[in-house]
Amino acid sequence: MPTSSRVQGDEPLPPRLPRRWGIEAVPEPLAGGRGRRWRLDADGASYLLREHGSPDRRRIGLRHEAMAALDAAGLPVLAPVPARNGRTLVVAGGRGYEVFPWASGRRRDGLELTFVQCERLGALLGRLHAELDRVTGPVQQSMLVPTSRAAEAMAAVDAALAGTSDDGTDFAALTVRRLRERRELLDEFADHQPPEIDTSTVGRLHGAFHQGHLRYGRSGEVSAVLGWDALTTGPLAGEVVGAAARLFACGDDRGLDLDRVQAFLRGHRSVVELDAGQIQSAVHRAWWERLCDVASLRRRYLGDEPSDGADAPTALVAWWSANLERTLDAFAVPYTEVPDDSPAYG
Repeated sequence: MPTSSRVQGDEPLPPRLPRRWGIEAVPEPLAGGRGRRWRLDADGASYLLREHGSPDRRRIGLRHEAMAALDAAGLPVLAPVPARNGRTLVVAGGRGYEVFPWASGRRRDGLELTFVQCERLGALLGRLHAELDRVTGPVQQSMLVPTSRAAEAMAAVDAALAGTSDDGTDFAALTVRRLRERRELLDEFADHQPPEIDTSTVGRLHGAFHQGHLRYGRSGEVSAVLGWDALTTGPLAGEVVGAAARLFACGDDRGLDLDRVQAFLRGHRSVVELDAGQIQSAVHRAWWERLCDVASLRRRYLGDEPSDGADAPTALVAWWSANLERTLDAFAVPYTEVPDDSPAYG
């Protein structure tokens, strides 16, 4: 374990900071992630210490309250650890610090999950939505959802093409091909833009519910839901659809695993009542925003060279555009099927 809490190029932690939480440990710096983070090991327990350079006390406080309430409700959410003074955010030297229990468990790709596990995961997201609504109070049930413009996206692609030099490498050829493919799709589907007024049920959202923020225990069940910095407000259907698209994308020209998608949505529907119209509207919007997301194309092909699998989002856009009607129908199935215990089954 390191004997210093200094991170190269940054200021060291305030002396004896972990003691503010009653923890006697030398902070071990962690690489990656957003902001500075350390692991604390003391008395057989482990913790995560996080720093906020310019802490928004109100926002962090609301997030901490929500996480603590979800934890108290028995959901797999790690509540912040209170310091000795009872506060969950400690400010020292103008910087904010928070401590959480260490998240055990491992990551799992959504495609590794059985259909039963997909359904349970959808139900978990539904329980998070329901409990967030209960503990944070009602949310205004109408909102303007900005919609990307096809013309702006096409202009961005044209500018990227004009600024791309063909140096004869395979990567340059791939860059030009991907940009032209996106330009053709934008031109073909320019009249498919969704409306800017969304009438779906609005509530509190996790904001980043995907495999990177899920940890699984030995039983195969979710042991921790992380990533609560993204806590926000918006259409519930949008988060359900967006999560399904992130969790169950195949990463190649197979597009989405629609069977797992349906199991996931079926689980969410068992907890939160939405309807097929809201889900299809969210599918339409999720596809459209990916189609118009030229920024990710620029990062992938005009910035650093893509790593393995980095072309996957591009493949999903092409597949989804070719299967738009199919996905609209498939996502709606869990909201239109007759329950097994219905008298209609005799």
